Amino acid sequence: MVYLLRKGLIALEDFRYKLASRDLNQSFFIRTYGCQMNERDSEKMAGLLVQMGFSQAATQDAADLVIYNTCCVRESAEDKVFGHLSVLRRQKKERKFFLAVGGCMPQQPEMAEKLKSEHKYIDLIFGTTNRHRLPEFLWRVMETGERVTDISEGEKDDLPEIPDIPVTTREFSFKAGVNIMYGCDNFCSFCIVPYVRGREKSRPAQDILQEIRALSADGVKEIMLLGQNVNSYAAGLTFPELLREVNAVEGLQRIRFMTSHPKDFSDELISAIKNLPKVCKSVHLPLQSGSTRVLADMNRKYSKEDYISLTERLKIAVPGIAITTDIIVGYPGETEEDFADTLDVVKRVRFSGAFTFIYSKRSGTPAAERTDLIPRKTANERFDRLTAELYPIMAEINAKKIGRIFDILIEETQTSGACKGRTDDNTLVHFSAPACLSLTPQGVTPPSQANNLIGGVIAGEIVSVRAESAKSFYVSGSLL
Repeated sequence: MVYLLRKGLIALEDFRYKLASRDLNQSFFIRTYGCQMNERDSEKMAGLLVQMGFSQAATQDAADLVIYNTCCVRESAEDKVFGHLSVLRRQKKERKFFLAVGGCMPQQPEMAEKLKSEHKYIDLIFGTTNRHRLPEFLWRVMETGERVTDISEGEKDDLPEIPDIPVTTREFSFKAGVNIMYGCDNFCSFCIVPYVRGREKSRPAQDILQEIRALSADGVKEIMLLGQNVNSYAAGLTFPELLREVNAVEGLQRIRFMTSHPKDFSDELISAIKNLPKVCKSVHLPLQSGSTRVLADMNRKYSKEDYISLTERLKIAVPGIAITTDIIVGYPGETEEDFADTLDVVKRVRFSGAFTFIYSKRSGTPAAERTDLIPRKTANERFDRLTAELYPIMAEINAKKIGRIFDILIEETQTSGACKGRTDDNTLVHFSAPACLSLTPQGVTPPSQANNLIGGVIAGEIVSVRAESAKSFYVSGSLL
C-alpha cells in the first residue's frame, strides 16, 4: 500500500523499515478529547499507525509517539489539553518521543498560532480533515527532524471524497461507531463546529453499508451512526432510508445514532425508530435552551413549543422511549424568564439524561461578539438549579424500571464479578455475575476466541438482568 506525498509515493513497508532502523520501541498513544466523532477519528488514526508498524502503548509515558486529538467546543476542553501538554513539555526534556496535536483546536487560526508560537516542542500540528495524511506528516517529521504544521484549510469544503482508511483499531470488539457524514451547515451562534469541521458532506450509502457489514462479520453487535446532524444525511438516501438499510445487515443487533437536530427530525424518522427492530429506543435531542427568544438568537430554527411537540410525538409513537439532551445556561442575554422556560421544558419533557453546560465563548462565532454576558455567579446559580430539577426526574424514570427484566449488552466486566452494560434505551446497568471474564479492549478480539472463554460472562454478550434499585445515572440489578 502506498500513500501520495507532495513529491511522490511511499510504501508502508518503508515506514516500518524507518521505524525499525531508529532507536525506538515503535509504540504510540492517542489521547482523545470531545465527542464520538473524535473517538472514531482516533480509532482510524490508530489503524493507520498499526499499519505503519507501530504498536499501541498502555500509557503515554511508555509511548514513542503521543497524539492529542483535541476538542474546541468548550474552553474547558482546551484548558485540559494545555494542562496535559505542560506535562509532556517537561517529559520532552527527559526522554525522546514525538508529540503531535491534531483535531479541532488547530483548525482555529488563533489556536494554531498559539500552538506554533508558544509550544515549539510539538513536532506535528494537523487538523480535522487531513488526519488521513498522518503517514506523510510523520515521514516528513522523521526525515527532516523539523516540525510539520499542516492544517489544510481548503480541504474542509473541497475534500473530494472522505478517505477510506482500511484498518481500524477499535476500542471495543463488540460495538463501533461509523461516520455517515462530516461537518455541519447549521451555524448555531454559539458553536465553533462548522468552522473547524467544515460544511456538511455525506458519505455514500454503499460505503457506509459496506463498512457496517464488515464490522458485523467481525463480531460487532452494536453500531453508532455518527454525524454532527445525522437527520440531514443526504447521499441518495434520506437518513430514515439509510436506517432501514442498516437494519437489514445480518448479524447486527443494535443501531444507535447521534446527534439529531430538532429542526429536521421528521415523522419518517419517528416511524423508522418505531418500526425497525434493531434501532434502539433512545434519542439524543439537544434542546440548548427552552426559551423561544434565546433559541432564535442561537439560530436553532425551532421554538419551545416545536420542541415539546416533537418529544410528545416521539413518546406517543414509541412508548417508553428515552430522550436525552444538551442544555446551555448563561447564554448571552439570557434573562430569568428565559431560564424559567428552560426549567419548564425539563419538567414537561422529563429527560432520561442531559449534558449540561455553562455557556463558553468561542472566538469566531457570532455569540462571541456579544457584550451582554451573564455574570459567572448568576450562571453558576442557574446551573445548580437546572441540575436540581433534572436529577430527581432522572431518578424517578429509573425507579420505574425496578422489577423489570432488561436485555443488557455487557460493556465491562471484572474478575470480582462486577459488570456494566446498557439497555436498548441506553440505561446504564450495574450487576453482578459469577466469575466475570473481561475482554481486553485494546484492538479486536475475534468472537470465536471470546466464546472459548470458560465460566461466567464476557463483554459483548447480551444477557437478561432484573432491575432491583435505581439512582439518577444508573440502575442496579441481578443476572438471571
